[in-house]
Amino acid sequence: MKKTGRLWLGLGILVVLSPLGLLLPQHFKSSGAWGEWGPQELKSLAGYIPRGLEKIFHLWSAPFAGYTVGGGRSGAAYFLSAGIGVLACVGIVFLLGKFLNKK
Repeated sequence: MKKTGRLWLGLGILVVLSPLGLLLPQHFKSSGAWGEWGPQELKSLAGYIPRGLEKIFHLWSAPFAGYTVGGGRSGAAYFLSAGIGVLACVGIVFLLGKFLNKK
């Protein structure tokens, strides 16, 4: 198998596994996915909210907040959200590669 084929296979496996970080905490009744904390959840975990986070928290909102698509929260919405994210990343890297390869 070519190197690029192994790369695409590895990326595909990561895409399939990525929603597990969101689904497993629900299954085991634990807190949310690691690193996806809002300021209040971070305060309960760490005991404080970093000043920088307080300043910039409201500047960004996720396109699919809560990994919902069409208002419903389901496993399919998680996979769709992951797929859209991967397509965006692959598209950006592809275009960047084309641009840099011209030079």
